[in-house]
Amino acid sequence: MDNVPEDSLLGKPAPYRDEYAPDLLYPIPRAPKRHEIGVAGQPPFFGADLWTAYELSWLTPRGKPAVAIAHFTVPCETPNIVESKSFKLYLNSFTNTRFAGAEEVSARLRADVSEAVWRGGAGSASVGVRLVSPDAFDQQQVHEMDGLNVDRLDIECTEYTPNPELLTAALDEKPVDETLVSHLLKSNCLVTGQPDWGSVQVRYSGPQIDQGGLLRYLVSFRNHHEFHEQCVERIFMDIRRRCRPTKLAVYARYTRRGGLDINPLRTSHPLPLPANVRTARQ
Repeated sequence: MDNVPEDSLLGKPAPYRDEYAPDLLYPIPRAPKRHEIGVAGQPPFFGADLWTAYELSWLTPRGKPAVAIAHFTVPCETPNIVESKSFKLYLNSFTNTRFAGAEEVSARLRADVSEAVWRGGAGSASVGVRLVSPDAFDQQQVHEMDGLNVDRLDIECTEYTPNPELLTAALDEKPVDETLVSHLLKSNCLVTGQPDWGSVQVRYSGPQIDQGGLLRYLVSFRNHHEFHEQCVERIFMDIRRRCRPTKLAVYARYTRRGGLDINPLRTSHPLPLPANVRTARQ
């Protein structure tokens, strides 16, 4: 039987295990939520989920603590996501475990997360893992998403559950290339109802999207309950259907919870992954 969000540790008391425990990772299939938005079989998008873990620590062979920031890249082709609380508990299980060095920690992370996200699927490939050591912390950048900020528009918003009909585009006019950004994306955790705050970037080629309609549409996620990855795929599919771009990329960066942030990218065409650079709110 597939794992479901309600059976995870989300919203439930959970003792912290401080000895290495890869069994804590809880994969959740992507397929059911994709079916809800009309995606069956091969999705019409590429992309990845970029995770950043700020609370990673382990012991050296002599028992001295070591710390690092970890960047993970999980391809959206994987059959599963990892439920975020289970990811946090898994990372905390490194706390009192001795490892030979950062290379061994990185290898364990890569193997364990890869197994979880590919579990039950036909394919398999390693997720990307990069550790940032303390001597490189000062090089970590803060940068806001590039693009025209639609939040500048003084509009009335009255809908707070996703309404694709708010999206319109000038289908009979000359196509444009445009990048639009909003910092007003908010949704809620599918299980606990806790708020998820984010910024979103929409890059597209095609009929010009009405900016006021796009902003109202993004605001309409405010009372919606869905995981980060699922929200971005819903936004991608709604814009694709309603606005008919020839190219489309939707990228969101969510503020962290429990020392983790999740930043999904979905694109209609092969595209280099963005640098995992945090925004000011992250």
